[in-house]
Amino acid sequence: MHAQAWWAVAIFLVTYALIISEKIHRTIIAMLGGILLIVFGILSQESALEHIDFNTLGLLLGMMVIVNTTAETGLFKFIGLWTAKRSGGHPIRILWMLVVITAVASAFLDNVTTIMLMVPVTFSITRQLKVPAFPFIFTQVMASNIGGTATLIGDPPNIMIGSAVKEMTFNAFLLNLAPLVLVILAVSILLFILIFRKQLVTSDKNREQLMNYNLNGIIHDRKLLVKSLTVLGLVILGFFLHQALHLESATVALAGAFLLLLLTGEQVMERAFRSVEWPTLFFFIGLFVLVGGLVDTGVIAQLADRAISLTGGDALAGSMLILWLSAIASAFLDNIPFVATMIPLIQDMNQMGVHPIEPLWWSLSLGACLGGNGTLIGASANLIAAGLSAKEDEPISFLKFIKYGFPLMIVTVLLSTVYIYLRYF
Repeated sequence: MHAQAWWAVAIFLVTYALIISEKIHRTIIAMLGGILLIVFGILSQESALEHIDFNTLGLLLGMMVIVNTTAETGLFKFIGLWTAKRSGGHPIRILWMLVVITAVASAFLDNVTTIMLMVPVTFSITRQLKVPAFPFIFTQVMASNIGGTATLIGDPPNIMIGSAVKEMTFNAFLLNLAPLVLVILAVSILLFILIFRKQLVTSDKNREQLMNYNLNGIIHDRKLLVKSLTVLGLVILGFFLHQALHLESATVALAGAFLLLLLTGEQVMERAFRSVEWPTLFFFIGLFVLVGGLVDTGVIAQLADRAISLTGGDALAGSMLILWLSAIASAFLDNIPFVATMIPLIQDMNQMGVHPIEPLWWSLSLGACLGGNGTLIGASANLIAAGLSAKEDEPISFLKFIKYGFPLMIVTVLLSTVYIYLRYF
């Protein structure tokens, strides 16, 4: 490797190490790492901008605006409490019903947003039932990462893969990953009940108290609710049809976001933009530039060459290597920078003649999304849930999470291994 390649690797690794250490906010580190590549002349400003995936950023921004505006109506709180009442106040029933709702919501909203909406509702339910919140919060985090795997828009790794590979459409994700996700979710629910059943016991008095909770007035802006749900429905329809319409998914999401803002007025627009997770968007920008440095200096091409020699150019061996490597790496590293590094690597393997290439993309998606369940730092949703729990005086430690999360993650990746082999090979 030439000197510029070594500099690109050094900046990438130091940035990565600082992101993992969590000593400084990851957005600041990622942006400074990307800027250093330009300052040292490893990338020009023009080529750095070319590496930024504006489709991913636009899709995330559009969905954040739509979801945050919808949340203002009180809809998500209503759904959570209505579910608890429908279950008759039985903790085990509430647990699996909330798991299903979280998984379905995470398939169509991003899972960080889903967790931010579900956790406060969960705490209000567990307080009334006087049961520990951890089983509910933990299972919802798992469900958000499992459910997010099913669609193009459910999890940032899928958004990035769909944006990089034109064949990976919204419908392709649904047809290839949703059947497996349904199986994984069913198996996970059985395991959740088995693991936590002894902790999920409450008195008849507490159940009665929950059943008497008045749901009237929780949805406090019906006009906004109708507008939000109409636009959300149109956007999801747009995702299904985006290939036929020759529109990128970002265009669909941003069109929906600004249509909703047009219908709701200036005040809602200001609140919506204040609630956008700008640090997350800038984190992505920094990462795209950092990985661009590895692409332009030929580092990724060399790694692809090594991967092909390891697997002998065999697509099955490549798929299994990527699935398990992605899962283990994503458990201990944030899956977003990992996927950003792997995308150009698989593209290079494709150009070097690995065939069929499609199973490698599904392996990357499954490994990165499901691997995030292995530890507390594996996915953004996990960290958001831990932060919200700490605010409620019920902190979730790294060791407590890994004790339950890592074995369950291994089960889901084993199911994925069987699925990839049977379906594609």
